[in-house]
Amino acid sequence: MARAVFYGAISLDGYLADKEDHLEWLYQQEGGDLVPFDPFYQMIDYTMMGRRSYDVVKRDAKLEVINPGKENFVFSHSMIDVDDNIQVVNDDPVEFIKRLPADKTIWVIGGGSLLQPVIEAGLIDEWWIQIVPILLGEGVPLFLPQSNQQKFQLLETEQFGQFAQLHLKK
Repeated sequence: MARAVFYGAISLDGYLADKEDHLEWLYQQEGGDLVPFDPFYQMIDYTMMGRRSYDVVKRDAKLEVINPGKENFVFSHSMIDVDDNIQVVNDDPVEFIKRLPADKTIWVIGGGSLLQPVIEAGLIDEWWIQIVPILLGEGVPLFLPQSNQQKFQLLETEQFGQFAQLHLKK
């Protein structure tokens, strides 16, 4: 089984996106360009995200290619058009991760229905969560209700402009 990790930014009240699935609030924050993404990106082999996260990233991130140089998977119950470097998967995310090689690392992108079963199964080994000092009030939460408690070790906290990054490990 591959090592599963999470890297992403949330509002102070725990949202990945606002209630309209937009990320402008995130991209307009001072210091986002200071968060050290490259070392994290170099350690991953695969990415996985839900269709909703893919749509938001495609629309708001203004990237020519999403996650270049990685093997990328979008989970969807229906066929969708995606970039050439992305494969559409209609599979259980937990079983998908378990089938990946043990010497590889997969980045679980987004939250909600894709992340929740992965968390429930205790598969996220390491977290990098950037917290932005903004209250959105409502939106797309990082964490959905869980049936079990999980504890993590806080490895490090760092500040990058207006971003506070927590680095946690199982």
